[in-house]
Amino acid sequence: MDAAIAFTSARNPSPARFSSSSASPSSRVPQRLCVCIPWLGRERRLRGLRPQSQVQPPGAMSADASHHDVVVVGAGIVGLTIARHLLLHTPLSVAVADAAVPCSGATGAGQGYIWMSHRTPGSDMWELAARSKQLWEELAAEVDGQGGGGAREKLGWMRTGSLLVGRTSEELATLEERTKALSEAGIHAEFLSASSLHALEPALSVGKDGGAMFLPQDCQIDAFQAVSLIEKTNNSYSSEGRYMEIYNDPAMSLIRSEVTGTVEAVQTSRNILYGRKAIVIASGAWTRSLLHSFLEPALTLDIPVKPRKGHLLVVENFDKVKLNHALMEVGYVDHQVAKSNHTHMASESSEDEPGALSISMTATVDAKGNLVLGSSREFKGFSREVDKSVVKCIWERAGEFFPAMKNVPLDIDHNTQIRIGHRPYMPDGKPVIGFIPDLPNVLIATGHEGNGLTMALGTAEMVTDMILGNPGKVDCSPFSIKHRFSVQGAVNPIILVYKY
Repeated sequence: MDAAIAFTSARNPSPARFSSSSASPSSRVPQRLCVCIPWLGRERRLRGLRPQSQVQPPGAMSADASHHDVVVVGAGIVGLTIARHLLLHTPLSVAVADAAVPCSGATGAGQGYIWMSHRTPGSDMWELAARSKQLWEELAAEVDGQGGGGAREKLGWMRTGSLLVGRTSEELATLEERTKALSEAGIHAEFLSASSLHALEPALSVGKDGGAMFLPQDCQIDAFQAVSLIEKTNNSYSSEGRYMEIYNDPAMSLIRSEVTGTVEAVQTSRNILYGRKAIVIASGAWTRSLLHSFLEPALTLDIPVKPRKGHLLVVENFDKVKLNHALMEVGYVDHQVAKSNHTHMASESSEDEPGALSISMTATVDAKGNLVLGSSREFKGFSREVDKSVVKCIWERAGEFFPAMKNVPLDIDHNTQIRIGHRPYMPDGKPVIGFIPDLPNVLIATGHEGNGLTMALGTAEMVTDMILGNPGKVDCSPFSIKHRFSVQGAVNPIILVYKY
């Protein structure tokens, strides 16, 4: 069953249960083009300010109210792991609400890289990335210790190693510098000449001037399997009254006490979820529009996260290319636009323009043996449409690195799945993790772009420490809201619902 069917919205508030098998491409008969199309209604305008006594969900006499310590808005990998960390490491109760279901956004449309090869030692992101990878390693070891197929079966965990490849002398110089920097930072990194690279990946061609940086300890996971495991962990606390998940139920407003000014709850289309200690907004690319609807004009906060659309191509039963490791061209690191017959080299600034297309080669084999190729970047709003010309560019770009693919036509209607997601893009390249000024119990955790899977566990730990007021294991100041964003004009009309 493809993701579009597995994640069909339900009329009732109970979640459409998810299992990793429901997304298995091999289970579809007949095998046809599968397009992962998440829920499409998140852009609709939210309701305006009304007294709480007048706020009722559509088609219901009254909203169901429930009380929790923490309410998380967003059931992507970041939101779910925040809930998991709180449940495992604190006595707090948690509710998670989402307009759709898990893996229906950016989480389910990624390649699952848990990599350090494209990180820069000493950068603002370095400590968070390193801590997150450590936490993933610990989780995989824990799952392996439980038996029953271990981390490979339950997480799609594979220590594939990563190859960051280049084909020009300039790219090779960049890779040598990066190898040295990572090695000095304590990461096992090796620089490979073209001949050494060929010995590792015979199907890959980078020319005589090419080479790669190899990180043998880098890993990958399957997002669907990882989310299924995390959901199972979270739901194990339901019987204790510590966990509740509400899917297919979009957040509509915040409920704020007129007496104290504290945000007390989240109003969804069918529920009121009270959060005694904190409300966490972890809604990915939708965070900006949600905040504009949630916050009163006096706050004038504008976090410039926006959707960056990506296509990913999954090809089943493809035997023309054998991969031994996961690969990425070095141009991906700097968000460069790679040359191909259909895509022209552009500056990074032009890539930020609406409609500009970036294609960079990424390639791996997932836990089911499917060839997974990427990737594209473009700003197309929240468009979910498949652009076959973009898919063709991805295929042709891969063919420039894998000669065996050059003369193989792509039939996207057979044994092929196209994943589409919206990465939560931030102009400065850093996620936003922290409390909203003047709303001391409302936190934001968004803007990870393509790093959501990699950094989810570290982000969850950071948010938990913030809620508890504990010193963090990673410096959170680079990701804070305060002093980072310029004040904008008044945002949308007040959507806070005052409690009388």
